[in-house]
Amino acid sequence: EAHLVESGGGLVQPGGSLRLSCAASGFPFGKHDMSWVRRAPGKGPEWVTAIDTGFETYYIPSVKGRFTISRDNDKNMVFLQMDDLQPEDAGVYYCAGGWHIGAVVAGTSQAEYHQWGQGTQVTVSA
Repeated sequence: EAHLVESGGGLVQPGGSLRLSCAASGFPFGKHDMSWVRRAPGKGPEWVTAIDTGFETYYIPSVKGRFTISRDNDKNMVFLQMDDLQPEDAGVYYCAGGWHIGAVVAGTSQAEYHQWGQGTQVTVSA
C-alpha cells in the first residue's frame, strides 16, 4: 500500500525557515514526479512546487528563490526547504506524487495525483 508521510511543520516567525520532509513507501518513488501543495486558512489549495524524475524543479513565482525542493531516491524522500517564510506561506502542506508521464502535473486536488499525504501544518506568526 502506498503511503506519503509529511513532517517538519511548525510555528516560525516571519523571516524564519522550516524544512519539510515527505517519506514515501509502497510505490516506485523514482518513477514519480513529486509535488507540494498547500492550503491556506480560508483559501483554496495552491500548487507550490514540483520535482520531476529527472530532478528538474518547478516553482510558483511567489516562492521562487525562497523555497527549494529536493529528492533522495535512495531514501524515498522528498524535501522542501522554506526560507524567509512570510505569513502568506502559512497553511497545511501536502506531499503528492504522480507517475512521470512527461509534463509535470501542477494539480491542486488529491484526485490529480496517485499518492497524497496527510499534510503538515506550517504557521508563520510573530
